[in-house]
Amino acid sequence: MGSQTGAALQKQTLLWFIVVSQCVSVLSCGPHYEYAIEEFCLAKFKLDMQELDQIHWCSWEDTVELYGELTNCTFLVADKMGCYWPNRLVDEFFIRVHKQYFHDCSMSGRLLRDPPNRILGPFIVVPILVTLLMTALVVWRSKRSEGIV
Repeated sequence: MGSQTGAALQKQTLLWFIVVSQCVSVLSCGPHYEYAIEEFCLAKFKLDMQELDQIHWCSWEDTVELYGELTNCTFLVADKMGCYWPNRLVDEFFIRVHKQYFHDCSMSGRLLRDPPNRILGPFIVVPILVTLLMTALVVWRSKRSEGIV
């Protein structure tokens, strides 16, 4: 019975050791990690986005490489500092980036525009014509059936 209690105590101690080491590792990535990604990663991303015209910020084809470099930068800084990636700080960092640069973009990443008139026209004209045709058909049918009763 004593060996079972000792084994359970060892398992519990090992579990606590793992939990504490994880917490210490995550906590050590606080302000130093945040400062590093702001100074190294975000600074370069800001310069790259300034070079790109603002109307292209919502174009995924134009920003995918810059966004990938930003993501890789945050990973490499975390790796060098011994931090886990992704973590809460990275999530908050990317939320700030999205709020600043991509807040007007659609979920698909494409710019929202009206379709050309040659496509939009039939979607407007056809329902109007069908409505007029159905109204004329109902009026014609109701006049025709008055004499048959």
